Amino acid sequence: MPEVEITIGGRSFQVACQTGEEHFLRSAAKMLDIEAQPLVTQMGRLPESRMLLMAGLMLADKTAALEDELRSHQARLAELENRAAPAPQRIEVPVIPPQVTETLAEIAARAEALAARLDEQAAE
Repeated sequence: MPEVEITIGGRSFQVACQTGEEHFLRSAAKMLDIEAQPLVTQMGRLPESRMLLMAGLMLADKTAALEDELRSHQARLAELENRAAPAPQRIEVPVIPPQVTETLAEIAARAEALAARLDEQAAE
């Protein structure tokens, strides 16, 4: 079982941990040290137990606030997921009746026939 030296509030501690968990221990100690530093700066030298207690309580307060925020976001997400899907909109796409296309084809044929006759007359 490895022992890791950590520093919290300017004080060193030897802490044992499971093999492979040294990184997690150092990370947690760093978080605790970040909370302890302002305490040491503001209050000077504190007994270890008081410094660790206060830093732990400050971390717990931040954790509680984050948990409240997480619950709020989860509730909002659940609300959005449970909201009924909007009713589908009916969209009508205009369809050109077959008679219109037939009539247009007939008009085009007549126009071509007239153009051909004009060409013949102009050629004479």
